[in-house]
Amino acid sequence: MNSPNVASQPNVTLDENHNRTSDRPLIVAGLVLGVGQGGFFDGIIFHQLLQWHHMFSSIKTDMTVAGLELNTIGDGLFHLFDWLMTLLGLFLLWRAGQQSPSWSGRVLLGAMLIGFGVFNFVEGILDHHLLGIHHLKPGPNQLLWDLSFLASGVILVLIGLALVQSNRAAQVGK
Repeated sequence: MNSPNVASQPNVTLDENHNRTSDRPLIVAGLVLGVGQGGFFDGIIFHQLLQWHHMFSSIKTDMTVAGLELNTIGDGLFHLFDWLMTLLGLFLLWRAGQQSPSWSGRVLLGAMLIGFGVFNFVEGILDHHLLGIHHLKPGPNQLLWDLSFLASGVILVLIGLALVQSNRAAQVGK
């Protein structure tokens, strides 16, 4: 029998609706963790290890002391954001565990990939295209690098959605 809040959704049973709502805290935690980890990946890999760009490298070169200071502050603020998102995500994950002791690793991983992909897409649109404060890899083919970064975000979101949906399909099949 369908509950009143599910009646408007064709072919959705009470158990399916329960799984959707019981997964919600885990999905939200995974999204926030994914945003934080996506930012850390960007900052550690592209800013620090590969040194392809810094936060404001299209505004002021990092080849001068003043430019390096500005870009270091920008990278620091960026990492502070990543750290705060990760802390918030961990807190939300803890709360999700308090609300529902049974978790799905597939749902958590899927939600984290969605968050990581959303980070890449939004950061790419804002910083690379709208604000122009940096590009993924400045120089020849920078537009191709920037578009590839956006595409990686879309691909991560699609993989994450597939994982979350496959878990829901597995739950319905039980």
